[in-house]
Amino acid sequence: MSTVRPLRRALALATVVPLVLTATMVSTSAPALAKSDFSVKPFMGWSSWSVQSSTHPDYGTKWLTEEHIKDTADSMAANLKRAGYTNVNLDAGWNANWDWQFRTDANGIPEADPERFPHGIASLARYLHGKGLKIGLYGGAGLQKAIYDKNAPIIGTNCTTQDITVMPLTPTNMWGGDWKIDFTKPCAQAYFDSIADRFASWGVDFVKVDGVTTDNIPDIEAWSKAIDQSGRKMWLTASAWPVPRDAGEGLRPWANSVRVDTDVECYCNTVSTWTSSVDNRWEDLPNWLDVVEPNYWPDLDSMPISNNTGLGIQDGITDTERQSVMTFWSMASSPLYVGGDISTIDDKAVSILTNREVIAVDQAGVIPTQVTGGTLQVWKKRLPDGRLAVAVYNLGDESSDITVQWNQLGVRGNRNIRDLVGRQNLGKFNKSWTAKAVPAHGSRLITLS
Repeated sequence: MSTVRPLRRALALATVVPLVLTATMVSTSAPALAKSDFSVKPFMGWSSWSVQSSTHPDYGTKWLTEEHIKDTADSMAANLKRAGYTNVNLDAGWNANWDWQFRTDANGIPEADPERFPHGIASLARYLHGKGLKIGLYGGAGLQKAIYDKNAPIIGTNCTTQDITVMPLTPTNMWGGDWKIDFTKPCAQAYFDSIADRFASWGVDFVKVDGVTTDNIPDIEAWSKAIDQSGRKMWLTASAWPVPRDAGEGLRPWANSVRVDTDVECYCNTVSTWTSSVDNRWEDLPNWLDVVEPNYWPDLDSMPISNNTGLGIQDGITDTERQSVMTFWSMASSPLYVGGDISTIDDKAVSILTNREVIAVDQAGVIPTQVTGGTLQVWKKRLPDGRLAVAVYNLGDESSDITVQWNQLGVRGNRNIRDLVGRQNLGKFNKSWTAKAVPAHGSRLITLS
C-alpha cells in the first residue's frame, strides 16, 4: 500500500478561514451531561467536499450552491433514503464568497453567502427536512482572523471577539491559520453558545469542526457544551486529515465521531483513486481501535461510490474497489456518507450503497477486531444477534485465495455461512472457509451462524 501522506487538504485549503476555536490546555472536567446521543448507530448520508475538491471543470469549490444541494437532496430522497441515508452535509465554503472570503454577521457568527445560498440556511433546512433528510454545516478549529479583526461583540456579554484570544496572538489548528482561544476567559464559551444557538434556530442537525489537533480538544469540548445548551440534538464530528491519534482519548467525551484517516479525495479530476488515498484506511484504522466506541465512531471519510458511468464526476475507483470501500466502512461501523455528485448516481452505486445486509453490519454499532494484517487481511466482529461477521480483503495487485481458520476467529464446529454482498447462503463449513480468487483490491463479507 501507499505510505505517502501528502497533506493535500492543507494545500487546497491554505486560505480557508475556519469558524471556531482553540484553548490553552486540555480540560479535565466531566463530559457534557447532554452530549447528543448517537450511541445506537453511525450516521448515513453525503458530504459536499469530494466534488468541491475536484479539478474536474464542472466541479470545484464554486459547485457548492443552493441549487446543487437541492438536486443532491432530491436524488438522496429518491435513491438512498430508503436504505437509511439522510444527512446532507455542506462542507467548507457554505459561508464563503466566490473568492473564498468567509462571511459572518455583526456578532461574528457565520452566515450563508447570499450568492451561493440566496434563501439562507434556514430555508434550505426546511427543504431538506420536508424530504425527511437532515442538514449539516462545516466549521474549523480556531478563531478566524477576520472575526478577530472585526472585534465583533459576543451576544449576551460585554465582551468582543478580541477579548477571548490567547495573548500574545497564537496560531492554531492544522492549518495554523487562525487564532487560539483562551478558555479561561469568561466569554469564550458564550461565543460558541451564540453560534450553536444560531445553528439550532436554522434547524441544523450536524456540525463538522475541521483542522482539529490535540491542541484543539477544548474547542470540541466547547462545541459539545454549546450544542447541549442550544436544546437541539446535533451530531458533532472532530475532523482533520487525520486527527492526531494522541488526541483520541481527550476528544472521546465530546465528539460523536473522529476522523481517523487522511482525506479520501485525490484532488484530481475524479473523486479519488485507490492509492490516493482509499487504501490508507486498512493501515490506519487499527491505530484507533482501542479508543473508538459507540457514540465515538471512527470516521473513515466519505465513500467514493457515486458514479462510474455517464455524465458527471467519476469515482476514480473500480466497482471491485467500490465494494471493498462499502465493506470496510461497514465493518468499521464508520459513518456511511457518500462523496461525489449523487445527482448523477449510477445503478451499480445504488446497488452497493443500499444492500441492507451490508448496511446492517455497519448499523450494528460494533467496533471490529483485526484478525490478520498485511496484504491479505481478515477482520471480524460479533453482531448483536449472535452471528459473527467476517470480512477478508486482498490489498495486493493479483487475485488470491484467502482462508479463514475457525481458531483464528475463536469459534469451533460446523458453521452456516452467508455471503452478505451476494445475498446467498454458501452452506455449512467446519474448521475453515476459503474465499476463492478474491480479486486485487477485492473483498468478501460473510456471517457465521
